[in-house]
Amino acid sequence: MTTVATTRTTADIVIERLIAHGVDTLYCLPGVQNDPFFNALFDMTDRIKPIHTRHEQGAAYLALGAAMVTGKPAAYCVVPGPGFLNTTAALSNAYGNNAMVLALSGQVPLAYVNRDTGFLHDIPDQLGIMQRLTKWAARIRAPHEALHLIDEAFRQMMTGRPRPVALECPLDVWGKATSIALPPVPPPLPQPVPSDEAVEAAARLLGEAERPMIVVGGGALDAGRDVTQLAELLEAPVVAYRMGHGVVDARHALNVSFPAGHTFWGEADVALGIGSRLHSQYTGWGTDPSLKIIRIEIDADEMVRHQPPTVGLLGDAAPTVKRLIVALAKHNRQRPGRAAHVAKVKAAVRADMAKTLQPQMAYLEAIRAELPENGVFVDEFTQVGYVSRLAFPVYGPRTYLGLGYQGALGMGYPLALGAKSARPDLPVVSVNGDGGFMFNVQEMATAMQFNIGVVAIVFNDGAFGNVRRMQKEDYGNRLIASDLRNPDFVKMAESYGMPAMRAHSPEELRTVLRKALKMNGPTLIE
Repeated sequence: MTTVATTRTTADIVIERLIAHGVDTLYCLPGVQNDPFFNALFDMTDRIKPIHTRHEQGAAYLALGAAMVTGKPAAYCVVPGPGFLNTTAALSNAYGNNAMVLALSGQVPLAYVNRDTGFLHDIPDQLGIMQRLTKWAARIRAPHEALHLIDEAFRQMMTGRPRPVALECPLDVWGKATSIALPPVPPPLPQPVPSDEAVEAAARLLGEAERPMIVVGGGALDAGRDVTQLAELLEAPVVAYRMGHGVVDARHALNVSFPAGHTFWGEADVALGIGSRLHSQYTGWGTDPSLKIIRIEIDADEMVRHQPPTVGLLGDAAPTVKRLIVALAKHNRQRPGRAAHVAKVKAAVRADMAKTLQPQMAYLEAIRAELPENGVFVDEFTQVGYVSRLAFPVYGPRTYLGLGYQGALGMGYPLALGAKSARPDLPVVSVNGDGGFMFNVQEMATAMQFNIGVVAIVFNDGAFGNVRRMQKEDYGNRLIASDLRNPDFVKMAESYGMPAMRAHSPEELRTVLRKALKMNGPTLIE
């Protein structure tokens, strides 16, 4: 329903439109260039809750965690210049992880943008930086532009490949007003739909294949039931690495680990990629002319980034897989012995990992044993996190938040806080190394202030452990810049008023994690 025309400031329009698009939490850190915005926000906190963090990077990572766990848009707001620059690691990770994050930034007064006059927080071409880190970015120059630009920001986020967007607003524009009515939110644009001929060609290739397999990525997270049905019809093993965990339940016979997937890739005659870049497969596992590759992809550029597939299906994963299932009926063959072969390879690879990836596997087994079925596990760039991508059993979509290919150390804990704030009904566990945890350790204050009940597990080896291991094993023990001086993490947590415990073995971790999850509040385990 269109609202009655009334006088609204730019800030009023932006905030009301955020609410209309379903944003109920704004992760933020205020400052002078956004004072009119936060003054307007004061009157709307019954509809949109501000969660202010202790660092701009934390605000952006919390928004990213919320977007990843819900699959819906999330937003953050910070001051321009250094404030916005502090969020760019999170913004680039949102881009890499295909997450719908809206970055709102202030700007110096409009007449002085890009004039290098020395205004507080002024930087050269902030909008240009935004445009290079997002799918779309724009500047609000007047209140009558705000409605169209905020709607366009959401349209860009939600059409085709989801990715972050950004808006900046100068200080003197936030408070300017115009008389305007707010219409209903415009409907999203339709997604591309593959042709019947392409679907038929893909179904024929899959149905006639002797050894088909499926690779899933983040683009398949909302197609789990259909992907599982297709895999069962084909008796095809399904593999994920970073973003596709949980598309098929890890307890399913056809869900296979990444190392096992490498074995099946070498045997496959037809491979189906669903919402996956297939980066590891193209650049690491390799291809040959005998391997037929089918791709279901929403992004036309991604479809041909490495090489054109044998058959490309440009469209959204769930409806496209549904059509494949229907078309497969008249082409599908029997595959005697396939199920037994998949089970044999899975068991052999699992046994090998249990021998070679210790003690990480034992710690992951302890976490999985105590984390409820719907619990969210948040990865981090620490050795337990690395192994989790290969071996942590994930039971449903958006319950494993991977960090993508950007490799931003330290994002795990604030990512988990954002996930928990957006889904307070779910238990959330964050695994961290001592090095990465210190990147955003100050957000323990945010966890306590807003009672965000993440259980943070910090593995403390007094080093950037993986760097140190590689220096030792690959470079003749020439150790440099990898040792760390750490605080007492338990005492640090307790200084914030956060319950904290220690564990010295997988068995002890399981005991204290059980206790921490029952507390249902912010907790740290070292």
